[in-house]
Amino acid sequence: MPIGLALPQYGAFADPALTARVAAEAEAIGYDHLWTADRILVPNDPRSRYPGGDGTFPAEFRTFLDPLTLLTVAAGATGRVRLGTSTLNALWQPPALLARTLTTIDRLSGGRLDVGIGLGWSRDEYQAVGVPWEGKAARLEETLDVLEAFWAGGEDVRHTGALWTVPPSTVLALPVQRPRPPVLLGGVSPAALERAGRRSDGWLGVALPLPALSGIRDQLHRAARAAGRDPLALRLILRVNPVITATPAPAEQVPQRGTIGQLADYFTGTMRRWGAEPLLDLHRTARSADEYLALAREFHAALAA
Repeated sequence: MPIGLALPQYGAFADPALTARVAAEAEAIGYDHLWTADRILVPNDPRSRYPGGDGTFPAEFRTFLDPLTLLTVAAGATGRVRLGTSTLNALWQPPALLARTLTTIDRLSGGRLDVGIGLGWSRDEYQAVGVPWEGKAARLEETLDVLEAFWAGGEDVRHTGALWTVPPSTVLALPVQRPRPPVLLGGVSPAALERAGRRSDGWLGVALPLPALSGIRDQLHRAARAAGRDPLALRLILRVNPVITATPAPAEQVPQRGTIGQLADYFTGTMRRWGAEPLLDLHRTARSADEYLALAREFHAALAA
């Protein structure tokens, strides 16, 4: 199964030169996917709490680089590895402009882009970009419609919806991947899982206990079957932001905390059972670029063994 690594992007690792270095070395190690995330700001008086731990925003989020710009950097530093967003808050910009940017990255990379999209969870970030918090689900559905219209391209690109109108137009700059780059959707609510099963190429999630993942997978598959799609064609990508320890952590803390061996054992189990794809994010545990790469190398070797 493909193995993914988060590109250096935030906190002490918010350095495009470091992104390029890690992208090139990760490809040489044998990683199959490189991923970026999406944050704008850390509010001083948040209306939405961070969905993890005690709800406090990680201090590293105060310095966060743009995900699509960094994928462009990585595209120039690599030649094989796929490039994706986990996840891009696609509602923060007009879909016509987003379609152009994503098409450009797919062309720059020679057809290596995976478009991972989520709705986000911060009311403050929605306020900052002038997008209503209410009606996110309908906005996402129409965003996907506009993206697909632009990616189909041709001399009669058009869209009429509740939020956007695209007049009959000619769009000839198309993605390399046809009919479009793979679209992956995040979210754990029943509505989000139904949408992912109905119209995406896979689900972007987080590493959870296997019983919880089993229930999520079942919901995705039911939605895919109801839409007349092949549920086994859906990808399952699981992100983990672990604290890597020198000695084994208690089993109930894995995979959020543990040794490289414990993480590898967890992902080996999900890979064997469901073909899940691991996505390792080392921002919370590495203290330098050299350690970031050393841990990435050790994790890949443990999974590939």
